[in-house]
Amino acid sequence: MSGAGLVDRTGAIFLTIVLGAAVIVPVLNLLVPPGSPFHVPNHLLPLVGKYLCFALLALSVDLIWGYCGILSLGHGAFFALGGYAMGMHLMREVGPRGVYAHPVLPDFMVFLNWQELPWFWHGFDRFWFAALMVLAVPGLLAFVFGWFAFRSRVTGVYLSIITQAMTFALMLAFFRNDMGLGGNNGLTDFKDILGFPVQAAGTRATLFALSALALAGGYLLCRWVVTSKLGKVLVAIRDAESRTRFLGYRVERYKLAVFTLSAMLAGLAGALYVPQVGIINPGEFAPANSIEIVIWVAVGGRGTLAGAALGALVVNAGKTWFTGAIPELWLFALGALFVLVTLFLPKGILGTFTDGWQRTQRRFRSDGSVPAGVEAPAPTAAE
Repeated sequence: MSGAGLVDRTGAIFLTIVLGAAVIVPVLNLLVPPGSPFHVPNHLLPLVGKYLCFALLALSVDLIWGYCGILSLGHGAFFALGGYAMGMHLMREVGPRGVYAHPVLPDFMVFLNWQELPWFWHGFDRFWFAALMVLAVPGLLAFVFGWFAFRSRVTGVYLSIITQAMTFALMLAFFRNDMGLGGNNGLTDFKDILGFPVQAAGTRATLFALSALALAGGYLLCRWVVTSKLGKVLVAIRDAESRTRFLGYRVERYKLAVFTLSAMLAGLAGALYVPQVGIINPGEFAPANSIEIVIWVAVGGRGTLAGAALGALVVNAGKTWFTGAIPELWLFALGALFVLVTLFLPKGILGTFTDGWQRTQRRFRSDGSVPAGVEAPAPTAAE
């Protein structure tokens, strides 16, 4: 997908749909009576909101894979860390309203006989601090990991395996009860956010709108990166890293910067995801989740941004249907989808559609014909 401006035609359509949904869907849920065919059910709002968070996560992966050639199989870790940061704030917000009515310690800590709050929980009773940690923790991990990996010139499949090992190690660590993060059960039973009940219809509608706005903002940020001079260097690194390095560019710095930015976007997606689903546990670190993210991007179209978001929406909508109708076949369906896309749609849904449309336009311009359904221009006086 090319375009000299920040937003091309595809991006304009994408933003129109996302921003329109941010307004229309909450209105249809809150103001349209349940008996109306235009009413959006309460259960559908957090479900689609979750899809929007996944779309933002897919954007973060497409930014590094589609435009810089960094195939991360560990981005689920950054998503989960952002989710845990928000979950810790929501747990501190519960206070004495928990099952054990402890004014400071979350219920799971009281159950496990913790005597005091661990040092890394301090500050999470303030929303601004939690919001900062949502970005800082995934960003710091990505920066440290990338600093060593990229300086050592680890690339290709080796980098992918290391990122997968990273998220697997984090999953094992977070499963431990002595980590002070809920162990196997994770963090759940949230009451409110910024004083508003999490389960209230207005809160769910607001979280949906915020997820849509975050997706639109994330898209604009990624488009700004890929259409800037930085984006041109990233594409050069993707296509010919050695030549780019020989030209004098500090390749590792560019890769480190975009990798850190991508991790922060993933952390933001995780933070918006948690209050909508009501739980965060170590299962979010599972390597299979990170592999699934890559499939979203491949299905939608690597290197298209909007296509990555589309892939996340399509695959997760299919997952919801499959796991409800024939759950035992979902993994087979996902594997078959990836194989079929790789064989027949190597550029994904959006990439294939865009290429086909451009070829059609070139063909009609070359022979002077007009596509079916398109009105021919009126002849001029000179003709």
